[in-house]
Amino acid sequence: MKKADNAEEMRPEYDFSHGVRGKYAKKYEQGSNIVLLDPDVAKLFPDSKTVNDTLRILVKVARQKVKKAG
Repeated sequence: MKKADNAEEMRPEYDFSHGVRGKYAKKYEQGSNIVLLDPDVAKLFPDSKTVNDTLRILVKVARQKVKKAG
């Protein structure tokens, strides 16, 4: 990848004049938990809410199974 030598190489449509440096820095420092789904699984879960709801149900079922076994 070639690094730009000067600002003249920047395309006119790239306007960072209203950008805020470090806007998400504190949030990033707190950490994140990113999980990559395999493509076949991702097709079943269109968004984060669906993944989270499904995992909550799975945890609830698993806990019920443990209580019954114990």
